[in-house]
Parts: sequence; structure tokens; C-alpha cells
Amino acid sequence: MTANKRIVLSSDHAAIELRQSVANHIAQQGWDVVDIGPTSPESTHYPKHGKAAAQAVASGDCSLGIVLCGTGQGIMMAANKVPGIRCGVCSDAFSARMIRQHNNANMLSIGARVVGEGLALDIVDAFLGAEFEGGRHATRVDMIEAQDD
Repeated sequence: MTANKRIVLSSDHAAIELRQSVANHIAQQGWDVVDIGPTSPESTHYPKHGKAAAQAVASGDCSLGIVLCGTGQGIMMAANKVPGIRCGVCSDAFSARMIRQHNNANMLSIGARVVGEGLALDIVDAFLGAEFEGGRHATRVDMIEAQDD
């Protein structure tokens, strides 16, 4: 697990309840959760929420981030526009573990309309419990990072 246990969470209106469940779950594990909302069920735009969370990770304010929207896809795309962010959308625990171990992902995206709460918490646990393996994977991550230039 990462040394800095500060994590940012954000979502659009479609994922507020699941985001709050995830926030409570990881806070119970000792994470310092920075939940940047939204709190209202009124329709909102996922790109601004994905960007805001990604900026918190890219700046170093938070070591990791979790973003959620209906499918997880749109907010993931918005997060990945921020240089230094490697965010993957996952609907299973194996993929969540692999994006950390092989891709050194610093953000996870989940679709609230795709997975239920129990599976979402398993996905989060797999993501947070995994460590980057380095080695041959570091070369590939460096190649991804070079595309930010």
C-alpha cells in the first residue's frame, strides 16, 4: 500500500450514493478521504469532476484517486486528460489489481450503473491493496508518461 494514505473521491450525480459508500469503506481502513462531491442529486457534468480529482492526484495533494459515474468511462476519460494520471475503469477485482501492479495506475474509475456496492468495494480493496511491480512494467509506464510531453 502507498505510504501517503490521502485519497480523493469524486463522481457525477449518477454515482453519489456509491461514492459515499466507498468513502466510508476506505475511511474505516485508515485512509484520509478527500471527498470533493457533488452532494446534490441534480444533474452535473462528469468531466469537471474527473478533472478536479485528477488534479488533486497530479499535484501530489493526494496519492490516489477514485472517480465514479454511470459507466465509469466518461469520468475516466476526463481524468486521463490531466498529465501524470493513469486511470483505469474496472468492473472486476482482477483488473483493479492489475492496473496497479502493471500500469502503476494512480486512479480508479467505477461505473455505478455497472457494478453493485459489494463488488465495487471488492474492486476498491483490490486496487488499494496492490503495489506496482516495477521491472519490465516500469519501462512501459515510462513510455506512457512520455506521451504527456
